[in-house]
Amino acid sequence: MRPKPPPNYLAGYPVALTDTIKQMIDENQLADYLLRKYPHRHAVRNDKALYDYVMEFKNSHLRNTGVVKKVAFDSTLHITRNALGIHTSKSRVQGAKLKAVREIHIATMFKNMPIEFLRMIVVHELSHMKESDHNKAFYKLCCNMEPNYHQLEFDLRVYLTYLETTAKPFW
Repeated sequence: MRPKPPPNYLAGYPVALTDTIKQMIDENQLADYLLRKYPHRHAVRNDKALYDYVMEFKNSHLRNTGVVKKVAFDSTLHITRNALGIHTSKSRVQGAKLKAVREIHIATMFKNMPIEFLRMIVVHELSHMKESDHNKAFYKLCCNMEPNYHQLEFDLRVYLTYLETTAKPFW
């Protein structure tokens, strides 16, 4: 069985743009570029702080959606599922009622990133509460909650590409 190739985080972007990023990596300029753009790590360090951050964001943008029971950093998420965040909805029977219990798990690597990247992944996972597929309505909702969503997603993909090629985190 062949080993699975590493993910191409910049797939689908224009070749000229991806070549520029690869050149910046080769010339050791990408870390400086990203550090100038996002100089500081955030202060959300534990699951309670993450839950509070997500709930504050949810209550300001998605008041009429279901309750989120649990929000946590997950150290196995990136490794086991090749995902940075995941949302789950489990149905539970309580008496004669069927209730959905929602959870959001975010990769532990986001503990050491700028708040903008954490916000982008939170927006992404919260958007799944209303739109399950990555369709036009999903991305419209993401942009409604975070107007700079697409730029943040691209910059996060650039950082993940940097990590994949150098294995040197810098936040």
